[in-house]
Amino acid sequence: MRFIIPFFLFFTMSCTSQPENPKTQPTAQELSGSSKALFAGGCFWCMEPPFDKLEGVLSTTSGFAGGTEKNPAYKDVARGKTGHVEAVLIHFDEKKISYSKLLETYWRQINPTDKSGQFVDRGPQYRPVVFFYNEEQKKQIEKSKADLEKLGKFKKPITVEFLPATSFYPAEDYHQDYYQKNPIRYKYYRNGSGRDQYLEKIWGPKK
Repeated sequence: MRFIIPFFLFFTMSCTSQPENPKTQPTAQELSGSSKALFAGGCFWCMEPPFDKLEGVLSTTSGFAGGTEKNPAYKDVARGKTGHVEAVLIHFDEKKISYSKLLETYWRQINPTDKSGQFVDRGPQYRPVVFFYNEEQKKQIEKSKADLEKLGKFKKPITVEFLPATSFYPAEDYHQDYYQKNPIRYKYYRNGSGRDQYLEKIWGPKK
């Protein structure tokens, strides 16, 4: 369930928020030759920005994965009716960035010990999952988890699921690049979600 914005504040932000410069869209040729990664870490609005900043990431798409219903709608996924999780599909150029680097970034965006949701968003539709497209990705995920455990930053066990990637369905257009299209509303939601407070506690202030 999304963090609820009081109506008067929502109205004010709707009238005053201005979109940031949109990210550069890759060409069809770039995407056709790219590799894919698929991560679920709670609210997909919050999962796009850290990957968009990485050189070698060609695109991020918010959507739904892991369920059985075809072409699910956001309202049904958010209510936990379809078996999907909110996820982000990443197209990346392996010549410029490694899958292991994407995994390293992923771990630093989530609470890997919480299998019941992420931060303010509760329910299985917000649980953290890493989907793998091949055995090599699976091996790298397992190694990355082991490396994370060795750091000793978490008092509870890491409970993130590792699952084979199945069909991915892009979310409605208004969800894509939400942090750029609606920067004030996004920042209000994120600040109230508890995500940044937790990440700073575990990893320290952002550099």
